[in-house]
Amino acid sequence: MSSPTGPASGLPVRMPRPRQPGRHRRPEPLVAPEGAPALVLAVPGAPSAGTRGLAEEVVSIARSELPGLDARIGYVDGDDTEFPALRSVLARTAEERTARYEQALAAGVEEVTEPEGPAAVVVPLLAGPDSALLRRIRQAVMDSRVAAELTDVLGPHPLLAEALHVRLSEAGLARADRARLFTVATAADGIILASVGGEEAVQAAGITGMLLAARLAVPVMAAALDQEGSIASVAEQLRSAGSQQLALAPYLIGPEIDQELLAAAAEEAGCSTAEALGAYPAVGKLALAKYTTALGIAPQQPQGAPVR
Repeated sequence: MSSPTGPASGLPVRMPRPRQPGRHRRPEPLVAPEGAPALVLAVPGAPSAGTRGLAEEVVSIARSELPGLDARIGYVDGDDTEFPALRSVLARTAEERTARYEQALAAGVEEVTEPEGPAAVVVPLLAGPDSALLRRIRQAVMDSRVAAELTDVLGPHPLLAEALHVRLSEAGLARADRARLFTVATAADGIILASVGGEEAVQAAGITGMLLAARLAVPVMAAALDQEGSIASVAEQLRSAGSQQLALAPYLIGPEIDQELLAAAAEEAGCSTAEALGAYPAVGKLALAKYTTALGIAPQQPQGAPVR
């Protein structure tokens, strides 16, 4: 038994840290509300061990940003064995929520209320709009017969421009920091931002492209990987405008595109390519921002790093 001055048994007791007084005290950390819907990450593309690792890292980032978050992964092309299908994940989420409510009733828990509102918030793991993939995600939500809210895709956003910059610098195709005066011999003087999803995706990528251009001080143009000749055409436009050393920057998370298609496009355009965005920390933060905004519990959207 403990006393106000310490534990009677000699074991340490974690005492609550007093809140710092005054208007400069730290804000209380945001935590997931009790009974909040699950965040279900909708992962497109052919499932694989690599895709699963990427998705798990994204939800791990989201959980670290919001303690108590119930985050799950549903694959658009899942097989319900090794890779659970999105529809099945949603159905299981709703069943578990109902079971928790019934168990609370049976245990005589006071003030227990019947669950209402969505059982899940579905966040597509897509940087930009892809009508075909979004249609399939929407259909999976409908087929699950679960009350779930589907959010927009992650971009455009300044954090994605930051992620693109980092991926280019990792490939030796851009300076990591313009404020530091050093030379990258292979730095590109023109960037092709590769998207999938047709013209709508190209337009959305172009917004992030303008932010990337401001960071790198080089021209950036968006093109569609899934439109024949689009990459080569944009490469020709950049070269006609004076760019000599081009780089392909995938405006993609990764699972939504066949890597062979990306390599073929880079070869056709005669340029080097950076890695896809992958599980860059901004991806997890933006997925969480979509979730919290849908629930109305987000104090603000995550902010991008300042242009240097």
